[in-house]
Amino acid sequence: MEDTYSMAPKYYVVKKKIIDMINSEEFSDTGMIPSERELMTMFHVSRITARRAVDDLVNEGYLYRIQGKGTFIKSDEGNYDLVSIMSCTEDIVRMGMTPSKKLICSTVMEADKVRAKKLQLINGDKVLMLKRVYYANEEPLNYTTAYLPCKIFPGIENYDFGKESIYNIVENVYGVKITKAHRTLEAVLVTDEVAECLELNLGDPVILFNAVTMGMVNGKEVPIETFKSYYRSDKFKFYINQVK
Repeated sequence: MEDTYSMAPKYYVVKKKIIDMINSEEFSDTGMIPSERELMTMFHVSRITARRAVDDLVNEGYLYRIQGKGTFIKSDEGNYDLVSIMSCTEDIVRMGMTPSKKLICSTVMEADKVRAKKLQLINGDKVLMLKRVYYANEEPLNYTTAYLPCKIFPGIENYDFGKESIYNIVENVYGVKITKAHRTLEAVLVTDEVAECLELNLGDPVILFNAVTMGMVNGKEVPIETFKSYYRSDKFKFYINQVK
């Protein structure tokens, strides 16, 4: 990890290490992360650096603060359906715009504890991680990181998801019927790679989706995908159809 982040600013290194610790569930069962002073000692950085890292993670939706108590990991518990299940491309078409996408990263990796729990995987199971930017009329709209379990979709890493639709491959190639999704939605402030890919300034507001998608596999409904999507709030509006 030191080699990976050796050229990055100190606050960015601390931030990424905290994210790794969150994903590996290394913090206490209470969900509280170490204090700024403790982070200073853990990572050998100044208070300003520790605070900048934590501020970024609060803005990005990883953490939240409780005055007088501390800083805690934000949980996805209490999810509820917000919108119909559509791919990002379908969302853009629905708006009457021309969709396109750019593949930023595609790699097979061992699932960390957070992804393993969401996807009901066991230790050592692999996932395909995809990072993509979606465009509407050639303007960046959405930055999404998705994880799919390789044991449900063997060989899925061989598809070109710079061109292909995840849901099209899942349903039409692997025969997995998508049934529902559990989602959370919140407003956060954009930082780092997301800001660059969406052509935003650091600190601009975006809409963040966290989701787990369910599907039928061998007659059983199981989680088949988890993703995190950042939408430009100046380009996209969400609505909920309610019926009596």
